[in-house]
Amino acid sequence: MGHSVVGPGAYGGAMDDRPGPPAGWDGALNARRLAGDVWRMGRSERLTPAGWRAAAAAGVRTVVDLRNGDERRRRPEDPVDEPAARAGITVLHRPTEDPAHPEFSLVGTPYLNHPRAYPDYLRLFPGPVGAAVRAVAAAEGAVVVHCSAGRDRTGLLALLLLRLAGASPERILAEDEAAVRGINAWHRVAPVPHPVERHHPPERLEAVLADRRAALAPLARGLDAAAWLRAAGLGAGELTALRERLSRPGGP
Repeated sequence: MGHSVVGPGAYGGAMDDRPGPPAGWDGALNARRLAGDVWRMGRSERLTPAGWRAAAAAGVRTVVDLRNGDERRRRPEDPVDEPAARAGITVLHRPTEDPAHPEFSLVGTPYLNHPRAYPDYLRLFPGPVGAAVRAVAAAEGAVVVHCSAGRDRTGLLALLLLRLAGASPERILAEDEAAVRGINAWHRVAPVPHPVERHHPPERLEAVLADRRAALAPLARGLDAAAWLRAAGLGAGELTALRERLSRPGGP
């Protein structure tokens, strides 16, 4: 990329320091409004048909799936699929990484799982991350961005979008905390244990959150999202479209 990810340049404008409200779509995993008409969540296969219809009723017309190809599959414990419930919603597959990259171990083992790796992720995968953000800019209707847990890959895009929109560091840190708490709550009740992660009791969760805040705070204060996105190939019109989308009425 040729430049630091830290610098000035947040877009001016007021934004609430609290995370957006939960989506309330039946079955949705770790789902809430990010800003404007952009929503975030975990794996979409957890939505029931009623959940898909509720998302459509909220104006969702586009889903940007950040997962790799081998992650996009239904699991036996997922609700019954009803393709008709997704009518009118376009799903775009925009994986943000290449796990075969020789430096992939820098972003986490076995996957991106902490903000301390976000700078390396941005350095290694500007093209794929930029393409995912471009899909948000060009999306028809309201848009949902999701990965598997709705925490780190989704959180990385949330960081870029919120910095571009002028969100305060407090808002960005609160957004990450809400995502961590959301997926932690899911691990407590998940019908099948996760192969890597487990539910954290309150004391352990607070330590996890503090560790993440310490790593994320410098980016929340100083990431020059506009410069990074321009270097990743987005044009001025796309940045304007993103800012307008993120400031639409109804956002937090």
